[in-house]
Amino acid sequence: MNRRRFALTSLLAATALALSACGGGASSTPATGGDTSLSDVKSKGELVIATEGTYKPFSFHENGAGKLTGFDVEVAEAVAGKLGVKATFQETQWDSIFAGLEAKRFDVIANQVSINDERKAKYDFSTPYTISSGVIVTKQDNNDIKSFADLKGKTTAQSLTSNWYTLAQKSGANIQQVEGWAQGVSLVRQDRVDAIVNDKLTYLDYAKNTPDAGLKIAAETTDKSESALTVRKGSTALKDAMDSALKDLAADGTLTKISEKYFGVDVTK
Repeated sequence: MNRRRFALTSLLAATALALSACGGGASSTPATGGDTSLSDVKSKGELVIATEGTYKPFSFHENGAGKLTGFDVEVAEAVAGKLGVKATFQETQWDSIFAGLEAKRFDVIANQVSINDERKAKYDFSTPYTISSGVIVTKQDNNDIKSFADLKGKTTAQSLTSNWYTLAQKSGANIQQVEGWAQGVSLVRQDRVDAIVNDKLTYLDYAKNTPDAGLKIAAETTDKSESALTVRKGSTALKDAMDSALKDLAADGTLTKISEKYFGVDVTK
């Protein structure tokens, strides 16, 4: 994936990081009613879903054009199908996604919004459909790094505006500044740095599309980030219906199938 966004949260452990992924967009079509009810969605015959559309592999247009697709898009479509309604997507930028939800321009956000305490106070969340963590990525033949403690004195490639920079620095690493994942992982492959610290989903997407890269996950944070469908506070019936849908989709293997399509493994549990 080209970019996976996180908001930094407080953390007590020296080398652990609570992750808060985000993405998404607002729309121009108001959702019906106040706090969207299941009956509103049923009467419209559609679930209006906010997503970014430029956030590969979660929500994007292949080659910049064509049909909207992606991991989150397919999950949202499957949920809408279980509710017996059409999935209608509204694409916009991340900066306006929550304002758009509050303004009732759509019913739900499906764009890797991670659950944290601040958001839980303002919005309701479905059962999580993505579980991730922070990882150290090294070359396959690097046996010097097996934990975050092993980063002390080593050099990692990090964007200085990323919270992954903070985690690497707190672990004692020397930082080589890069613009993002693509540049950083190239430096690892060229043996110009020892490792890169980033999101596990970023690595899994890269590994699936670059299987001969010769890289591995050397260590993983114990803290997990959970992403879920997001609705306005008080949309209890809709939330419950989506939870039921996600439970069914997990049981019948649909979530696993979608996950393996984009990541090669099941990231939904």
